[in-house]
Amino acid sequence: MRFKIGDSVETIDDDIRGVITKMSENEITVEDAEGFDLQFQANELILSSTENSIEHSVYNTDFEAIKREKAAKKRKSVPTVKPKERNAPKFEVDLHIHHLTKSSRGMTNFDMLNLQLDTAKGQLEFAMRKRIPKIVFIHGVGEGVLRQELKTLFSRYNNVICYDADYKTYGLGATEIKILQNVEP
Repeated sequence: MRFKIGDSVETIDDDIRGVITKMSENEITVEDAEGFDLQFQANELILSSTENSIEHSVYNTDFEAIKREKAAKKRKSVPTVKPKERNAPKFEVDLHIHHLTKSSRGMTNFDMLNLQLDTAKGQLEFAMRKRIPKIVFIHGVGEGVLRQELKTLFSRYNNVICYDADYKTYGLGATEIKILQNVEP
C-alpha cells in the first residue's frame, strides 16, 4: 500500500491511530493523538477508515502486490496417486541373462538357467528379510522354461503367492509374487 506524509493511519494489530510525519525506506513514523512518534513497517499500517480515505485507499491500493502475495501463499498441489499405482510393486528383478553377467560366452543353457534361478532365490530371500510385500520377476516370454522353474521355486515357500504380473506394464514376460508377512516361510 502506498502511504504519504499527512495520511491518517491505524495499526493492524493494536489500537493506535495517528498521522504519518516521516517516511524512510523501511520505516514509517506516525505521530499519535498524544504527540508521541512511533515507528512501524508499511505492512503493519492501514489508512484510517473515513469515507474520504476509504475511497482514497481503494484507488491507491497496489493490486499487483496483493495478487503476488496471494499467489505466494497458494498451497502446492500434491500429485495424487491412483489406487492401482499405489499398490504397484516397487521392487523389480530383471532376470534376462545380459543383466546378470557381462558376457554369456561359454555358458551353457543350464548354466544360464542356474544363474537366473540363484539370482531369483537370492532376491526373494532379501525381500523376505527386508519385509518387501511385492516383487516382480521379469523373465521374458521365450519358451517358458525359466517361468516354469520360477513357479516351481516359489511353490517351495509357504508365505509366497505367485501370479502373472500386470499385462499392461510387463506383457506376458513377468511373474509377480506377494510375500505374506505373518506366515512362516
